[in-house]
Amino acid sequence: MFCYQCEQTAKGTGCTVLGVCGKQPDVAALQDLLIHTLIGLSEIAVEGRRVKVSDPEVNVFTVQASFSTLTNVDFDPARFVELIHRAVALRERLKAKVKAAGGNPGAGGEAASFQPGKTAEEMVKQAESRGLHSYPADSPDILSLKHTVLFGVKGVCAYADHAQILGEEDEAVYAFVHEALSALHRKDLPLERWVQMALECGKAALRAMELLDAGNTKTYGHPVPTRVPLGHKKGKAIVVSGHDLKDLEELLKQSAGKGIFVYTHGEMLPTHGYPKLKAFPHFYGHYGTAWQNQIREFAEFPGAIVMTTNCIQRPKEEYKKNIFTSGLVGWPGVTHIADRNFKPVIDRALELPGFAEDKPGKEVMVGFARNAVLGVADQVIAAVKNKAIRHFFLVGGCDGAKPGRSYYAEFVEKVPRDCVVLTLACGKFRFFDKDLGNIGGIPRLLDIGQCNDAYSAVQIASALAKAFNVSVNELPLSLIISWYEQKAVCVLLALLHLGIKNIRLGPSLPAFVTPNVLDVLVKNFGIQPIGTAEGDLKAILG
Repeated sequence: MFCYQCEQTAKGTGCTVLGVCGKQPDVAALQDLLIHTLIGLSEIAVEGRRVKVSDPEVNVFTVQASFSTLTNVDFDPARFVELIHRAVALRERLKAKVKAAGGNPGAGGEAASFQPGKTAEEMVKQAESRGLHSYPADSPDILSLKHTVLFGVKGVCAYADHAQILGEEDEAVYAFVHEALSALHRKDLPLERWVQMALECGKAALRAMELLDAGNTKTYGHPVPTRVPLGHKKGKAIVVSGHDLKDLEELLKQSAGKGIFVYTHGEMLPTHGYPKLKAFPHFYGHYGTAWQNQIREFAEFPGAIVMTTNCIQRPKEEYKKNIFTSGLVGWPGVTHIADRNFKPVIDRALELPGFAEDKPGKEVMVGFARNAVLGVADQVIAAVKNKAIRHFFLVGGCDGAKPGRSYYAEFVEKVPRDCVVLTLACGKFRFFDKDLGNIGGIPRLLDIGQCNDAYSAVQIASALAKAFNVSVNELPLSLIISWYEQKAVCVLLALLHLGIKNIRLGPSLPAFVTPNVLDVLVKNFGIQPIGTAEGDLKAILG
């Protein structure tokens, strides 16, 4: 196997024996083969659009299948075998539609005619010559950009899938995904075109996040500032981890009136700010921190656990029976809920002891998405003009287990008291419960939401820039970003597409970015690695 799509890849160069995330070599191989079949499917989809053919089922399947290959999503080899066969079946069906429309059903290369083996073992063997290093490239820099685009596309697909579940789609996003995937096997595109493709991926990422924002807010209302307890209530319990609001809603509906309290975990914390979700009386609080502590936290949880859109790392056998996955998430030996019928989860929660007593906990604030912040924009602008607020820091992104991630908590702790910290995604769990006080009634720590709520952050920054009649880059705003997996890659590309400069990125730079590509990012966008908290603050604030 070879995989280096996440920040914690082995030795900072690539996982070759076993994934740091717990991914087994056979799963890694089948993921590579699935991407190969999606490249072939995409080649036919591109030809189809040339003759006005676009297949909705192919579109949705492509983003779902790509999403399934993200870090910490699906670890079940059997499900990848099914996805590979379905990709080939959809490809052949699409060929017939393309031919009927006057297109060339023979468009594309080997991937567009690839036939998978009959068994998983045969497919794993086939994958040996079809992994990341099989993509043709005249230089390591072009291969680096191809991989950057691929990993960014995976992130785009994650957000596009979430949005589609809530009824929000855009043909332009699907078209870009197919164009980008089909280009991975092309030999005729120069380095400059791949740089452009990476920025186009950022454009698609921004649109996908906009669609998801629309889906979330139309369905559940705009988030409002909300206090969320970190303790627990006496009684039966279910904790929901991941990102999928639809899964959470269905679980809340089905568990209502059964004497079960539902808690969030990790990236689900911001869901407490959505009016239609917070209205459920048994939706109580937040349990634990973020995914890097799931093994310890979930071993101690006395109820049922639902994983949506991300998966626990290396679940121990003794508590697999308490874990359930939904959506695209999968792990061998863990019960999967494929149809949002959460009866097995509820039944298991009722069997387990739950919490023996009330334990009041500290409260944290969520719900500072764009509507909430822009609702007090006049107050914020006045605070900047009278110098009560000197600077804004967006400190957010992914969390992880590396010791270097302590930088982000230290940075926030050392931010001067006349500065405001905006945060989003699971990276905030390094400091989300810190009391930073307020400036004239404006909290100094504003939780904007999940990683996809980078869209909200962009809208806030754009509105402030317009109010001050400057560009976003001229605002007293600095971005301190942590990354771990592919959704963070697409968010970063979205920021670059918008021309946002001087981002500090850590805890380490992506292994798939070559020195020459990094040099382009530094020269054109001022991207730089994080240093020390004290040193970076001094450099930013002077």
